[in-house]
Amino acid sequence: MFFYFLLAMIIFFIMMSLRTLFVPYRLKEKWVSFENFLYLFFVYITIMIGFGLIYTLLQLNGVQVYNESQQIYASSLHFLDELQTGIYFSGITLFSVGFGDLTPIGLGRLIVVIEALIGYTIPAAFVARAVLDMES
Repeated sequence: MFFYFLLAMIIFFIMMSLRTLFVPYRLKEKWVSFENFLYLFFVYITIMIGFGLIYTLLQLNGVQVYNESQQIYASSLHFLDELQTGIYFSGITLFSVGFGDLTPIGLGRLIVVIEALIGYTIPAAFVARAVLDMES
């Protein structure tokens, strides 16, 4: 039960972070500013940590979402090791790097596609919002 509650909360925070891209709000009159950079940075961090937590929760509950090509840790991973791997996997997926050391499997493939789509959409939504804010 706690697993589903935590999963729902993480998805809620990811959705609220993404919502800020589509709600009209003026940060500054400038296209490039430190505030805009920080805003985009925190949106990315929220998405990356959120999906990392989703991967970690699923892995720790026996739903394998990724497979490591080289097992670095012992067979029973500690939470912090699994969290580090989950956030790393989320980061390389979100920024479309994909080094190949972790491979999505099963349900992880669907989650990876959603995260990669979000990773591609964030910059476009941010620029479109900035252009629309500048015109109005």
